[in-house]
Amino acid sequence: MSVDNELWSAIGDPTRREMLDLLLASGGGTATSLSDRLPVTRQAVAKHLGVLERIGLVHATTAGRERVYTVDEDQLARAITQLSTVRDAWDGRLQRIKRMAEALQKASSQQTRKRT
Repeated sequence: MSVDNELWSAIGDPTRREMLDLLLASGGGTATSLSDRLPVTRQAVAKHLGVLERIGLVHATTAGRERVYTVDEDQLARAITQLSTVRDAWDGRLQRIKRMAEALQKASSQQTRKRT
């Protein structure tokens, strides 16, 4: 599976991750309601929501004068699947590095014992 760099760039921002958490916990929210719970302005929240909407992680519906945003659970599941794939690849790499380091340490110990 290939990794969607735009998706991960959007999720990579801590404010956007916190926004997703808030939206998931509450079932949705507006730029105003989110800005009340975040240390950023309503305008900044609106820009972050625009990024999340462009990438498909949130969808907006109009309710009066406000737009209510909800998380697209299918797109979030796709992101989680990609993260799992990346995690598995890095786990494999780290295990190889660990084995190499252990082999080097063992070889170094054997050389030290031979000298004494």
